[in-house]
Formats: sequence, structure tokens, C-alpha cells
Amino acid sequence: MKRKLSWLLILSCFASVGCSTKQAAFPAGKWVDLSYDYSKETIFWPTASPFILDTVSVGMTEKGYYYSSYGFCTDEHGGTHIDAPIHFAQGGRTVDQLPLSQLIGPSVKIDVSPQALANKDYLVSIQDFTQWESVHGKIPEGSIVLLQTGYSRYWPDRLQYLGTDKTGNEGVSQLHFPGLDPKAAQWLVTQRKIKAIGIDTASIDYGQSQEFSSHVTLMKANIPAFENLASLDQVPTLGAHIVALPMKIKGGSGGPLRIIAFIPD
Repeated sequence: MKRKLSWLLILSCFASVGCSTKQAAFPAGKWVDLSYDYSKETIFWPTASPFILDTVSVGMTEKGYYYSSYGFCTDEHGGTHIDAPIHFAQGGRTVDQLPLSQLIGPSVKIDVSPQALANKDYLVSIQDFTQWESVHGKIPEGSIVLLQTGYSRYWPDRLQYLGTDKTGNEGVSQLHFPGLDPKAAQWLVTQRKIKAIGIDTASIDYGQSQEFSSHVTLMKANIPAFENLASLDQVPTLGAHIVALPMKIKGGSGGPLRIIAFIPD
């Protein structure tokens, strides 16, 4: 109850105009950044273009002040990013149509690192969830589910992280990393009614997927996925609260994501 009240206090503070310490004391805790930065090292899908940062201007101006400005180019689906439902579901929500209430909320973390690090093609199963629930209780409706495979330890080594450092279609054919079993995706949608899901790999479907069935199942239910998450080892199994705010691209199928976790004391 204390943690729930703390989170309500945070949200009420955010929602209040001119909120100050006189109105409400910010709850004790820490913020954890679950996002990677964007650079030439950022990992993208083998068929995607890399992130590019171009210098427009850097240095002292004729009028004596310093000025810097840059332009950037990036695919929607690279680095820490969001898959909006339209990505795999015709008529699904675009990234700008996702309500904030679906991107902010309490999380549960399922750690399958031992299994996933032993098997690059590991699929997170219904059994993984039911075993988790036997210890921690039923996954609450409206949760943001985080899947920790341990693969963030390999970032930004493409070979270790993706299973290949090749690009193009040859690279796609050689992808090997863990993901969510499509049967488990269906179970989460119908039996637990989650609001969003995230994973510390390049895709919610495993590397060798041909049909991307977990994407399809989730996104037909308008459930977005957060991919290439960082620092999930710093997020507790229960009790954290997620704020996942993507670049608001009108009509976009996804985009760069700044996702953070608040962990109350």
C-alpha cells in the first residue's frame, strides 16, 4: 500500500500545475534509466540503416557566443525503442495514438537469464510465468511486464547480442537471441490483460522467428513492446514503476524510447 500511495503521489505531482515541495514531498527512491544512448555503436536490425549524427554547426560565432546544432537520421526500430501496435497489426494504434496511461504504470519483472544465457534461442514460456506467480502471486491486470534475459551484458557487441555481426538478409538469417513464446504472448493477452511488455533483446520474438507471432498477437490487442532495454538487473521483481515515453512520431510504427523506472524506498 505504501508503494502504491507513493506512485499516486508522483502522478498527482506531475499532474499538478506548479507542484512544489510545499504541496507534496516527493517520495524517497531512485530512478533507473533503462535506455541506451544513440550513437554509431547503436545496434539496429541487420536490414536497417545505422544511426547518423551530422554536425550543423559547432563553435564560437562571429558575435562571440558558443553555438552547437546537429541533425540526425534514424530508423524507428533501433536502439531502445517502442513497437507501436500498427507495426504488426493493421488498424492498430500508431505511436502518437498510444495513451500515456498505457506507457506509465507498475511493472513486474520475470528473470529468465539462466535459461536464456544457456540457450540463445530460448522462448519465455507460460511455465516461466506460472512458476513466477507461484512465488510472487498473480501478475496484476494492467501491469507492464519486463523480461530479463541477461543479454544487455553484451551491448553493444553485435555478434554477441544478435548472434551475428552481418548485415542485410544474410544477417537476418543468422539472428540468435531469446524472445517470447507466441503461446505465452496469447496467455498474457487473454489471461493477464497486461498493458505493455518490454525485453532486453532486439525483438519480442526470438531471433529465428519467421512469422513474428508474438508481435502479431500482442499488437492485435493494441499492446506495445519496448525492445533493447538496458539495466533490467537494477529493477526489482515487484514494486517498480515505469515511465516509457517515445518520440511522438505522427503515424509512426515505433520510435526511439526514453524509458525509466522509479524504485521507491
